[in-house]
Amino acid sequence: MSAAQELIARVRLSLAIEPGDGAVSDSVSSVGAARTVEELLDGDERPELVARLRTVDPERVLAVADRQRVRFVTPADDEWPSQLDDLAHGQRVQGLGGVPVGLWVRGPMRLTDLSESVAVVGSRSATSYGFDVATDVAASAARAGRPVVSGAAFGIDQAGHRGALAAGGATVAVLACGADRAYPAAHRELIDHIAQRHAVVSEAPPGSAPTKVRFLSRNRLIAALSRGTVLVEAALRSGALNTAHWNDQLSRVLMGVPGPVTSATSQGVHEWIRKGSAALVTSGAEVLELVGGSGEHLMAVPRGPERAHDGFSLRQVRVLDAVPVARGASTESISSIAGVGVQEADRVLVELTEAGLVHLAVDGWRLVAGGGRGGGGR
Repeated sequence: MSAAQELIARVRLSLAIEPGDGAVSDSVSSVGAARTVEELLDGDERPELVARLRTVDPERVLAVADRQRVRFVTPADDEWPSQLDDLAHGQRVQGLGGVPVGLWVRGPMRLTDLSESVAVVGSRSATSYGFDVATDVAASAARAGRPVVSGAAFGIDQAGHRGALAAGGATVAVLACGADRAYPAAHRELIDHIAQRHAVVSEAPPGSAPTKVRFLSRNRLIAALSRGTVLVEAALRSGALNTAHWNDQLSRVLMGVPGPVTSATSQGVHEWIRKGSAALVTSGAEVLELVGGSGEHLMAVPRGPERAHDGFSLRQVRVLDAVPVARGASTESISSIAGVGVQEADRVLVELTEAGLVHLAVDGWRLVAGGGRGGGGR
């Protein structure tokens, strides 16, 4: 088969299968995408998949994706992240696995730049402590030249992305929906900003809606793309622990940030640390020491974690998080996003101004350059 035929076959499969279809992935790895499509169409074992294969239009989807500045990256491309090939050897987690047939990417960053990346994941219902630690860990990784990978969800995910951005580093969002979409919708500005500067990645084709299965299959990509994953605040049934399971399967470095022993939000992290599956870390420096090569980032002396905005109330964190990344915003807009009253938002914004994190510009409230959510001095 020609390279063009193989590409179209991979797009066709991407449009027809669910992300994480291990059987199809194994077949593609064995005989190629074009042969896999032929065998599926000639067989009768998966009639629903065959029906989808017969109806999808890969050329049209590629053309639409190109207009949306979304590209389809396969193992035949120079920018294919070779660390994903490790997925061919791991066991299934919750029935999902395998190397993706391709990745849909929006943004200028090349995926080969992720070979030294660090993933930051955790609870969607993060506390101010968890948000603060995740922000600092991500900022430390970014300042060391390591891209930060996460899933753009509420809570710890967004803290990871914003910490990297505030430190002037690179970050990649791996989505459970199409790379052309924003989920959650409240993070559209953040996701679009990442796409403009770095990369938004999805195994699902453009236009795809997020589903539970796609979140689970997305987690394996976060784990596989990164040198190691930092787990910050995850309850016993947290979806972030699925990423931890993938780390375990792929023999990646798994690190856990401890929380209060009374916090249900950190029970999952504590369990992984207790059983020896995750290394306990309390700072970005410790994370870098664990994921670095021999002799890299060794700490001279133990030290506690840096605090970007230690002691901030949850309300202050919510208002700070509501200040847009790339433009100014009115007090009314910020109060609506943060879920507080206008007067309360105005009062908190004054406090954040005094802390050197935001300032009032001509077009509204903005993050302070070099400061922002990452804390003073960044």
